[in-house]
Amino acid sequence: MNSNGLSFDDINLDPAKIPSHVAIIMDGNGRWAKKRLMNRIKGHEKGADTVRAIVRCCRKLGIKILTLYAFSTENWLRPKAEVTALMGLLKRFLDSEEKELLEKNIRLNTIGQTQRLPQNVRTVLTRVKASTQDNDGMLLNLALSYGGRSEIVEMVRKIGTRVADGELTPKDITEETIVDHLYTRDMADPDLLIRTSGEMRLSNFLLWQIAYSEFLVTDTLWPDFSETEFISIITQFQNRERRFGRVLET
Repeated sequence: MNSNGLSFDDINLDPAKIPSHVAIIMDGNGRWAKKRLMNRIKGHEKGADTVRAIVRCCRKLGIKILTLYAFSTENWLRPKAEVTALMGLLKRFLDSEEKELLEKNIRLNTIGQTQRLPQNVRTVLTRVKASTQDNDGMLLNLALSYGGRSEIVEMVRKIGTRVADGELTPKDITEETIVDHLYTRDMADPDLLIRTSGEMRLSNFLLWQIAYSEFLVTDTLWPDFSETEFISIITQFQNRERRFGRVLET
C-alpha cells in the first residue's frame, strides 16, 4: 500500500512500473451532451467532474506529472458563447480546486499561450500557481491555449534570437537545446498518452514530447471516463515493452 492508502494488490498494478508522466487528450464532452440532448456546456461541466476524479486517482497511484489538454489554440475558433462559457468554467474549477490541490500536495502549472486568456482567468491562475508552487507530491499540468506547432515556432524564435545575439552558433544546437526552449523544459516526456472518444489523431498536442510515448485510445467519451478505466489503461501500459527504437535482448 502506498502512502495515500491505495493498495496496489487490490488493483493488480506493479508500483515499480507506474508511468511518471501521463498526458490526456480529453475529448468527447460535446458529443456526450448531444447524445443526451443537452447544451454542449453541460458536457464540459460533466467533464470537469472527470478531471477531479482522474487527478485524485493519479495522486493515489504516485504518478508524478499529469498533463491535460484543456483548451487548444484552435479552440479559440469555436462560437464566442461557448468560449466564454469555457473560460467561466475554468475559472470556477480553479477557484473550487485550490484547497484540494493544497491538501493533496499538488502543484498547478500551465503550458501554452496563457496571455490570451481573459484577465479574470489569468488572475486566478496566477494565484493558484503561486499558492501551490512549493507542493511536490504531483504536478498538474494544464495545457491552455496550447498548440504543439505554435510551441515549436516559439522555440525556433527563441533559439534564433540567441544565435542572432551571438550566444549560440548553429553547431551548438542539440536536442537538449530544443528541449530547453519548450514549455515543458523542466519535465520528463510523457510515458503514456491517452485519448478519449475514439478519435485517432494527435490534434496538435505535444508534438515533440510524445516521440516515444505509448499511445492508448479509448472509445469512452471524456465525461464517462472513470477511475476504473484509467487503472485498466495503466495495466495495459505496464504490459507493453518499451524499446525506444532498440532491439531488446531475449
